[in-house]
Amino acid sequence: MAMSELPTLDLPPEDVDTDDCLLAYNYLYSPTLLKGRVAFITGGGSGIGFRIAEIFMRHGCDTIIVSRNLQRVSEAAEKLKVATGQRCLPLSGDVRDPQSLNAAVEEALRTFSRVDILVNNAAGNFLCPASSLSLNAFKTVIDIDTVGTFNASKILFERFFRDNGGVIVNITATLSFRGQVLQVHAGSAKAAIDAMTKHLAVEWGPSRVRVNSLAPGPISGTEGMRRLGGAAAEAAGIWSIIPLQRKGNKTEIAHGALFLASPLASYVSGTTLVMDGGSWLTSPNHLAPSMGTRPSPHL
Repeated sequence: MAMSELPTLDLPPEDVDTDDCLLAYNYLYSPTLLKGRVAFITGGGSGIGFRIAEIFMRHGCDTIIVSRNLQRVSEAAEKLKVATGQRCLPLSGDVRDPQSLNAAVEEALRTFSRVDILVNNAAGNFLCPASSLSLNAFKTVIDIDTVGTFNASKILFERFFRDNGGVIVNITATLSFRGQVLQVHAGSAKAAIDAMTKHLAVEWGPSRVRVNSLAPGPISGTEGMRRLGGAAAEAAGIWSIIPLQRKGNKTEIAHGALFLASPLASYVSGTTLVMDGGSWLTSPNHLAPSMGTRPSPHL
């Protein structure tokens, strides 16, 4: 076969922008890669968290999806069960509230008797100059992202991982890599999680617990894209500045999480997997002043 006739191997997988399951799925890994495993996913009712739950379930994993909005995760769980045939338990829980998380983990263990994978995906963000950022708004993002990640990690470590091993995947960002404007709150929160990833990987490694971060770039069909200037970036043609010349999609990020959570990454711990098409290396470090400065309603 001539080189020009070879199939392109790095085309992005199919995705849908809404919080619905994929219409079709082509397996890149074995369909039984996570067979018998159980994953606890915070913020699993929408966006990246929803797609991670779906991809895990398509590879044999049962899931628990957790959100403050029980109706959202209940509706998401029904979609996921129908599309994959796996079990999905929707639970109400606030990552900022240890008592709430404890109750969710208790219910998860009562239902499945085990939790093998934790995905810390719950997050809050909005665009705001540091000079206009209220003290409470800054604290809210730190509480959801950083404190919430530690709360979930510590509770699951104490309840199951310490004695049985496990995997933690923290969803972070590249915001702190160069000091992104209008993002001091989120960048600080995610940088702290990346540091936490290293510390926990060292401390909990002897208990057979692997801890890694995954840092997405601009991803279509997410709250981040809708609320953090995605439309303006589209209009400005910013995708041409990204080395891979496009934004990513949720399925690509879910495949990264699948790799980190699976035996394929059995010797990977304490690192951050950046999945942004190289955008943090080349994208301009500024946003139009006209972009909003108020906290997002989902906070």
